[in-house]
Parts: sequence; structure tokens; C-alpha cells
Amino acid sequence: MPKNTADRLIFPKRAIHLDFHTGPAIPDVGHEFNATEFAQTFKKAHIDCVCLFAKCHHGHLYYQTDRPERHPSLPANLGLLEEQIEALHSVGILAPIYLSVQCDEFAANAHPDWIALTSELKQVKGSGSPFLPSWQILDMSSPFQDYMADQLREVMDKFAPVDGIFLDMCWDQPSCSKWALDGMRKRGFDPRIDSDRSRYSHEVSHGYMQRFHDIYEETQNGRPSLGIWFNSRPKTQIHIEKKFVHHVMIECLPTGGWGYAYFPYVARYVRSVAPLPTISCTGRFFKSWGDNSGLKPEMALKYECCQVLSQQMTVETGDLLHPRGKPDQAVYDMIGRVYSYIESCEPFVEGGEVVSQIAVIINPELGDAPSSAAYGAVRALQQLQHQFDIISPANGLSRYELVIVTEDIRIDDGLKKSLKEYIAAGGAVIVCGPAALDENGAPALEESGIAAHGQSPYSHTFLHAQPVVTKGLADYRYVMYDRGFRMTPLDGTETLVRVGEPYFERDYEHFSGHEYTPEGRISEYAAVVRSGRVITMAAPLLAAYGKHAAPNYRVLLGNCIDLLLPCPMIRAQGPTKLETTVIRAGNRLIVHFMSFSVERRAEGLDIVEDAIPLVNVPVSVKVDARPKRVFLAPSEQDIAFTYDNGYVHTSVTELDGHTMLVVDL
Repeated sequence: MPKNTADRLIFPKRAIHLDFHTGPAIPDVGHEFNATEFAQTFKKAHIDCVCLFAKCHHGHLYYQTDRPERHPSLPANLGLLEEQIEALHSVGILAPIYLSVQCDEFAANAHPDWIALTSELKQVKGSGSPFLPSWQILDMSSPFQDYMADQLREVMDKFAPVDGIFLDMCWDQPSCSKWALDGMRKRGFDPRIDSDRSRYSHEVSHGYMQRFHDIYEETQNGRPSLGIWFNSRPKTQIHIEKKFVHHVMIECLPTGGWGYAYFPYVARYVRSVAPLPTISCTGRFFKSWGDNSGLKPEMALKYECCQVLSQQMTVETGDLLHPRGKPDQAVYDMIGRVYSYIESCEPFVEGGEVVSQIAVIINPELGDAPSSAAYGAVRALQQLQHQFDIISPANGLSRYELVIVTEDIRIDDGLKKSLKEYIAAGGAVIVCGPAALDENGAPALEESGIAAHGQSPYSHTFLHAQPVVTKGLADYRYVMYDRGFRMTPLDGTETLVRVGEPYFERDYEHFSGHEYTPEGRISEYAAVVRSGRVITMAAPLLAAYGKHAAPNYRVLLGNCIDLLLPCPMIRAQGPTKLETTVIRAGNRLIVHFMSFSVERRAEGLDIVEDAIPLVNVPVSVKVDARPKRVFLAPSEQDIAFTYDNGYVHTSVTELDGHTMLVVDL
């Protein structure tokens, strides 16, 4: 198994998260468990790690213990977790251990005073109703934290050295229980104030994370493992919370509410701010966790695993073991085919690093739920085939050729200093929408070369691209669906897009047409200007693309990027659904090509069932010298190429959704 340089981290490549949330009414837990069959199922499916349950959301334990929480129908002579671990270890498979934290039905029913309370003193429950089946949420400022610590210590004492510990359901949970109220008063917080309750819950979380981390470290005693992980924490805080963990896990079931834009956003952020070994968990479920007998199309699982591989992360697939303890063969036949393909790709990218030219600065305070601007940036840049990271304002900028500041943030003194130094050193910057203005409505950067004139009085304006940015655009007044601000260029600043304004703003007494008033004139204001290496957009282009997906917004963004980044890493003429990622591994440059059909076939549910064939798609890859060899992997099929002006020129054909173009230098 791969280890880190300190020889303390054992990290998997193709894992399974084996859910086992089993209520007390289930009568036959573990009755069909067969250790040999269990282990061979995973071994044959190219799996090297299975996360197993010591404790589920119901609060039940699945190992031999005198604690009363042990599942009531688990046979007295069966230490299920013990036998699962032994079976997997016998075939060389890692077996980290899972414990649920704030979801614990057994503890909640035995100790109702441990349940978190709302400010109205109602018990916190996932459904919001006491009469709907749903998890009760425990208060970590109550004695439940000691109860949880005792369970963790027992597991560590019993199983150490463990292959890892996975603690789930660890978000900040505000509470108004007697325990929380007392704790807030002692720390000087006012329980009546929402923000104080949130701050206290955050401190409580960090307190128990440190406590549980210390229990792990004391018992594991430095022996190699996957380490400890606290799930359900915002990844945008990983730069702070990395002191509690040894690796990162990104939970992302695209069909389970996360969507297909979530993983690229979070993965690119985690990679840039906390370069820890990272595993990403999707699921075999058609929908989300708990969709016991839902099975997604195989092409969807392949796409998700290839996305993870392309970000130099390792893959995990969520499954749910039937209460009787027998894995489903159909599930592991499908996972095995996908994992076999991933395994065949791994040697070509092992030890590599993702290459990015563009940094997209977002506001980490927004948490893991991407804003419209973040979604717009991710989708547009992927579709434009640009190589990019998502970063925090505190990140260094010098490694990037272009920085894009999204509408989500204000340029404070720290970021302003970083941007000015970056621009002075020759860097290029695009600032979008309200990020271009300070809190007083004045230009945030003197280098932008603009004068600001307040928010536009019009909810809809019109974009008139000037000749330098009209590639792919008609001579047309494209509507901007979201309100921007008014700006004019200073001397020496070039207007790239002019603003058309409507005859009047639409209201209930004064309107024309169905939705917005037509354009009445081209105004003196600019929507996009360029001042040297800085482009400023008065229109919130990224957020608008995230909300409306108008292709002309993406094309306009691409044209502006071309002015500042004329030599991108990749030029590919495939469909807009084609995704590319560049990896550098030694003297090799590897380009992932992913071409899958993501479709919204049901309300709130995106489905992938088909690949989009790539047939002789022209591709150019920026490299420093003429390559020795160019081929497709994992097939190792050599392909013809030419080299001129710093680019390898070739074409790619792939019918099954994913391939890697390998350039040997």
C-alpha cells in the first residue's frame, strides 16, 4: 500500500464505504455473513479498502462488547466487525472503522436531555417533526460527548492498531439545551444571539475533534494507518481543521443532492489550500444514501471515478450492506468493472501533480455549498478547457498566470496587497461584478482603470461586445439577466463590452412586454473594460452563468481570458461537455479527456447513462520541447502528432468516455 514520506499514512486507491445503519427492529443481523465469501467479493472487485461499521446512526454496536448498545439481534457468538476485519486483512484489504457521532438513536432515546434543542426549545430532528422517521441530533456539549469518547476509546483499545477511524455527522450543531446554555455563559457568549450560539457550537466541535484526535493518537501510538477523519465538516475550513486529521475525504454523491458541479469545485479548493492525501466518496446508489436497492448506471460510476482520478485523488464508492451481512454480487460486478479500469489508469499518473494556469478566488466563508458565481466559474472554465484551481484569498498567487476574483468576495486590504504585488510582477487579473468595488462603492483596485457610478437602476441591461472580444458572438445586444453596477473607463482604458439600457425599468404600472423592457439606447457605460493586464466586469458574468447558463456569457468570458492568457495549456475542439485535466508526472504530461452525457432527466436528478464519443477531435497541448512519444492510455496506442510553436498537435478518438493523452518528453 502507498505510504507518505513519514511512513505513517497507508492510503487506499479503490475503496468502499460500507454503510450498515440497522435499526433495532431488524431481526437477523449478520445471519448470512460468511467471512471467506465476504473477503473474496471485495478482492475480485479490485478493492483495496473497505470502511466497516463499529457503530451506526441507530447507535448500535457490531462487535463483541458488554455495552448495552450492541445490536439486539446480532448473534451472541458473532463479533461481526472482528470477523470482517480479519477476513479483509487475510486478502490484503484495509479495514478502517466507522462510528457515527451526532446521530445516535440509542443514546437519544435513553437520554432525551442529551438531544440538541432549538432556540424554541424543540428537539433537533432531521425531519423537523417528532412524528416522521428521522435521526435525532445529539448535543456535543452534553454528557453525550463523554459517552462518545468512551465508545471511541473502547474501539481503539479493542482493535488498535487500526487501519483508520472515520467519525461521521460532525457538523457544528447550535443548541439551547441546559448543557449548551451553561457552556455559553461560562465562555462569555450570549445564548440569545444566533451568531453567539453558532460560535459556541464551532468551539465545541473543535474541542471534541481535538479530544477524539488525541484518543486516536494515544492508542494508535504512531503506527501506520489511514488516520482519523471527521466527516460533515466544511472543506472550505480545511486549512484550519487539517490539524485534527491525517487526510481529507470529499463526500459527493452527485445524484444524492450534491450534483455534478460540486466535486470539481471542492476538489480544486482542497487541492490548493490543504495538500493532504484525499479520497472522494461517490455511491453506487441511483439516488442517495439509503437508496438500498437503487443501482446507478455503470457509465455514471465510471464518469465519477474518472473525475476523481483526474484530480489526482483516490476513489471510494458508497454501498449499503444488507442487514444479514451478505454483499450483493450485482453491485460488486459493476464496481469491479469500473475499478479494474481505474486500476489500469493509475500507473500513468502515479506521483503526478495537477497543472493549473488559472486561480479562481472564492469566499471560503460560504462553506461547501458553491454560490452561483462559483458554479458559473467551474462550469465555464471546464467547458472552455482551461486548467484552474479554486483558492481562498489567503493563498499565494505567484504560481498562476491568471487570477479571477469572483463576485462572492470583497477585496480587503490583505487581498488588495496580494493582487497589487501580483499585477506589478506581470500577473493578469479578471475582477467580476461587485468584487470590483470596495465597501464604499469605489474601485477596489486602482489598476482597474475605471470610475464607478453606483448600482445600475436596471434589472436587465444589454451587452454589446466590441470587435476584440466578438469571436463566436453575433453582432447582437445580448441581455444580461442580473443587475450590475455602472462604470466608465478612465483614460488609457479600453472598453471591451458596452452597455445597452432599456427604455425604462419595468414595474407594475409601467411596463412593456412579457419579461423585461427592450433596449432603448447604448449608454455611456461599459460592462467590461481592460486596463493593461486587468479586466473588470461590471456585469456579474460568473454568477449569471451559474444561474442562467447562457452560452454567450461563457464565450465572452473565454474571449476575455484569451486576451490575458493567449497560450493555454490545452486547446481542444470537442463538445462543451468534454472535460480536460492536465497532470505532470516526471518527464510526462498526461491529459485526461472525459466525455460523458450528463442529463437532467428527472426533477432535481442528473443522470449519466452514455458516453459522448470523441472522433478525431483536434487537440493541441502546450509543451516545452518536441516529445519523444505521444500515445493514449491505458491502451498505450501510439498516435501521430506534429510539433510547432510550443504545442503538440494531434487528434483524439475515444468512444467509452475517458482516455488519457500521454506526452513523453
